[in-house]
Amino acid sequence: MTRLHLPKPELVASDVDGTLIDRDERVTPRTKAAVGAIVADGVPFVLATGRPPRWVHPVIDGLGFAPLCVCGNGAVVYDSAADRVLISRTLDVETLAWLADVAERALPGCGLATERVGESAHDAVTPQFVSTPQYEHAWLNPDDTAVARTEVIDTPAIKMLIRLVGARSGEMRAALAAEVGAAVDITYSTDNGLIELSAPGVTKASGLAAVAERLGVAAASAVAFGDMPNDVPMLSMVGHGVAMGNAHPEALAAADEVTETNSDDGVARVLERWWS
Repeated sequence: MTRLHLPKPELVASDVDGTLIDRDERVTPRTKAAVGAIVADGVPFVLATGRPPRWVHPVIDGLGFAPLCVCGNGAVVYDSAADRVLISRTLDVETLAWLADVAERALPGCGLATERVGESAHDAVTPQFVSTPQYEHAWLNPDDTAVARTEVIDTPAIKMLIRLVGARSGEMRAALAAEVGAAVDITYSTDNGLIELSAPGVTKASGLAAVAERLGVAAASAVAFGDMPNDVPMLSMVGHGVAMGNAHPEALAAADEVTETNSDDGVARVLERWWS
């Protein structure tokens, strides 16, 4: 459903991959201009992504300013201007060990990885991403940090990633959810055999709610953009959720509106109703 006469949003949040940036992972000039108009008008613009803090800086460079960021599917609130982690919610070591055992039983042959966070995006004290040798990266520019299985689960993590080459992420989520129930939050941002596990209740919606509270903005006055199942909680909690034309069916079903694809400036086309 498309609502044509919405009031001007008091907060705008956008997913990154498949949403804000195009297929070449660039912020287009049109999108940069639309976001710049928001900022010039004094309206907060927030990145809400599955990426960890250290992976948002190319997007920030493309935007030309440093926004607050919800990272790690809601587990982290990151002040990119100050390079400071404001909030982090983690899975503890005991839970990680249990999840590793359950995942390897429910999804034979899978590889495991964990994402950690320090006080900044580039905290060198603790390796921020570690994986088992069986973990095959789903991204083009992966971290190369294979370690022993014990090292993957020996430190609290903002999320655990489970990779099973050749599988469908939705099927993986269903298989693991049958084993773990509500003990963790399970989602995915690609259907290429990768699921992401966070502490219970940690989603992009919970992360954005923390940012909105910090800014003194009601979620009902916010607009959010997304394209994958990890965006569904955020699209559902804001006043107006917008799915991209290239979105996963779950995101399409959760949205109030469907815009053009990420490579056809879908985010900018909606924002230009208020800022042009």
